[in-house]
Amino acid sequence: MRTREWGARRASVDEVDRSILAVLEKHGRISNAELAAKVGLSPSPCLRRVRRLEETGVIRGYRALIDPVAAGRSLRVFVGVRLMRHARADVVAFERAVIQLREVVYSHHVTGNYDYLLQVEVADLPAYEDFHASRLAALPGVGAVTSYVTMKSLAADIT
Repeated sequence: MRTREWGARRASVDEVDRSILAVLEKHGRISNAELAAKVGLSPSPCLRRVRRLEETGVIRGYRALIDPVAAGRSLRVFVGVRLMRHARADVVAFERAVIQLREVVYSHHVTGNYDYLLQVEVADLPAYEDFHASRLAALPGVGAVTSYVTMKSLAADIT
C-alpha cells in the first residue's frame, strides 16, 4: 500500500538545505551549477547536500507537472468520503481499493466531517458521473460521498 507516514524518517536539515529545497521545489530540473549559485555554495558541496537530502528521503523524487487538459483530465473534483464503519479491516479494504483507481490523484485520511479527502481528475462531468456511480460508490465500506467540482484554481503549480 502506498502511504506517507509523517516523521517516519528524520534528517537534520539546516538553513542552507532549506534554501536548496526551496529552489528545487520550484525548479526541479535546475542544473547543480545554477542551484549552487542560487544558494551561495560551490557546486561540489551543493551536490553533496542534494545527494544527502535524496538518500535520507527528504527529497522523495522528481516529477513533471502535466497540463491536465492535454492529458484528458480537465475536470478536477474534490471528494469527501465517509466510511460506514471504522474497524481496521474496513479501513484497510477501502485504502487498498482507492489507491487502485487511476482517477484518484491524491487520497488523504483526514479528521473532521469526512474520513478521506480525494482529488479526482477526469475528462468531464459525464466521466465523473460514471466514475462516481460505477467505481467510487462501489468501494468497500463507503457510507457517503460528497463532491466539490472545481470551477477554477487560483494558484498555478509552476511560477
